[in-house]
Amino acid sequence: MAFTLEIGQKAPDFSLPGTDGNTWSLHDFDAADYLVIFFTCNHCPYVIGSDEVTRQTADKYAQKGVKFVGINSNSEATHAEDDFDSMVERMNEKQFPWVYLRDKTQEVAWAYGALRTPHFYVFDQNRKLVYTGRGLDNPRQPEKSTVNDLDNVLAELTSGRPVSTPETNPIGCNVKWEGKDAHWMPPEACDLV
Repeated sequence: MAFTLEIGQKAPDFSLPGTDGNTWSLHDFDAADYLVIFFTCNHCPYVIGSDEVTRQTADKYAQKGVKFVGINSNSEATHAEDDFDSMVERMNEKQFPWVYLRDKTQEVAWAYGALRTPHFYVFDQNRKLVYTGRGLDNPRQPEKSTVNDLDNVLAELTSGRPVSTPETNPIGCNVKWEGKDAHWMPPEACDLV
């Protein structure tokens, strides 16, 4: 089995605390036509660089039944600013249009096979994976970006067209795994394309 969730597979369930004080599971988003789950964090320059473009994409498709869920699985032992209190501060400051969840045990990151921050997963009405990979082709410097893969996928999906590019390689910092070197990747993790 591949490390990262494969196209057509169902979204793994989760139960995670959010910065809003609630605990969220996959079923809390049942009313959404489409679901974007992305692994993110507080410190990564690729996340910080592209968050405003992700916000624009989330806002653009909110009226078309698309919900966004951000999950931070990074070890706070590697980057202290990825702890829950800093997540709350960041959401209070930025007011992003998604719920921001803490995966302290990293079980959800393992279940999805998260490779980097950010790493996007797009699910259809049946919560089957239709896209995995990057948001932008240059998330660290979005002004130099030429392709917004996430926007393209959501444009196709919400207009009933098939997803033309279901996989790209996520671009960003690797997930910071507990007890591992900051640059460690699981041995079975690999490029998607």
